[in-house]
Amino acid sequence: MAEKVSPIPEGYRTVTPYLVVKGAAEALDFYAKAFGAVETVRMPGPGGSVMHAEMKLGDSIIMLSDEFPDWGQLGPVSRGGTTVSVFLYVPDVDATFRTAVDAGCKECMPPTDQFWGDRFAKVSDPFGHEWAMATHVEDVSPEEMGRRMAAMEPPKA
Repeated sequence: MAEKVSPIPEGYRTVTPYLVVKGAAEALDFYAKAFGAVETVRMPGPGGSVMHAEMKLGDSIIMLSDEFPDWGQLGPVSRGGTTVSVFLYVPDVDATFRTAVDAGCKECMPPTDQFWGDRFAKVSDPFGHEWAMATHVEDVSPEEMGRRMAAMEPPKA
């Protein structure tokens, strides 16, 4: 009888982001510099492309590959933007934000204390992906969160 294997491989989580980028090899190097990602898998594809790669950030895996237009696989730059954000909880959002910007990310929102109890920031990388990041700084009850949200000024148009 065959040994039963786990439906989720060891070291992986239920949800694993998969990024498609134009220039996966460069992106792997960039994510190491900007976020401290560690490349764990790289499978070469045709013409020197990256068919599949994996990197570890903290206790999580993010998969990525080059664009393959013939298969309908395009990154956010080729599509004209992204509709998703990768969210990172980090020990020091201010330091992570500064490292990412210094590495070449564009500042979207500087680290700011938020009503829900996180110090939160956002950047976009040169490959078109948005990265949100936060350090949890306060446990906020749902009632208090509602009061804080109601007291917020609406964003300026």
